[in-house]
Amino acid sequence: MTGGWDWRDRTTCAHASVSGCGYSVSGSFAVNPESSTRWEHYTMPLLLLAGYGPGNSHAIATSFGARGWSIALVGRNEERLRAGVDHLATDDIEAHAFVGDLSDPDSVRATAAAVRLQLGPVTALAFTAYQPLEVADVLTDSPTQIERVFAIGVTGLAALVQATLDDLRSSSDSAVLVVNGGFGLSDEAIDRFAVSFGGDGVALEAAAKSKLVGLLAERLRDDRIYVGEIVITGSVKGSPYAGPNAIDPADIAERLWTMFQERATVRTFISERAE
Repeated sequence: MTGGWDWRDRTTCAHASVSGCGYSVSGSFAVNPESSTRWEHYTMPLLLLAGYGPGNSHAIATSFGARGWSIALVGRNEERLRAGVDHLATDDIEAHAFVGDLSDPDSVRATAAAVRLQLGPVTALAFTAYQPLEVADVLTDSPTQIERVFAIGVTGLAALVQATLDDLRSSSDSAVLVVNGGFGLSDEAIDRFAVSFGGDGVALEAAAKSKLVGLLAERLRDDRIYVGEIVITGSVKGSPYAGPNAIDPADIAERLWTMFQERATVRTFISERAE
């Protein structure tokens, strides 16, 4: 029981379109009049996890949830969100699903408002979302396509931080935690590999996202809001391209938790184990 009500009782979310006490958000959102004010008595810290999927983000939700956090799962795939809520519930982790488009600033703002309305102030953000492989070659793809590369990792991340900034400033444990890929690193060998499989867009987004993390860290330092990024240099277990020494998502989640606790460094790297 939390705040006098059982989060597992989904009848409290009868007006929600996503099971597990969530809202369907696409510029506007539904309101449950019976549950929308109960967050005033809600004491669990709240992690808004943007870009939920069954890999890294699920491991992060599990890591924080096992330590007593409530989790707001945000993503575009309603079925995936519903499955995530159910999966986390088997470990007695409180999770809620919110459908939102992180490439659309209006949807980002509406989603953040829906999370706060139902669950209360956001304590920390975890951003695992990224733009799918859309730009293969910066010499032949259109400028419009190239511009869209930054819609999630840059514009979406910035919009989410702006939408939750008042909450983050009011919490003593606030943080912006970002999971990023190593293709954004300034390295000729990495650039060569990105070009070899048509990953120009992936590399551009990762590089810009990493720069945004650094800028956010500097701008939020005086507010005592921790900003940290974990950069993955290698394949991840469960992904289509996982190698024999792929990184376990649970290890990524635990490293992110350690960064959050220590609040000492803006950026850390995690790599595949050696042969």
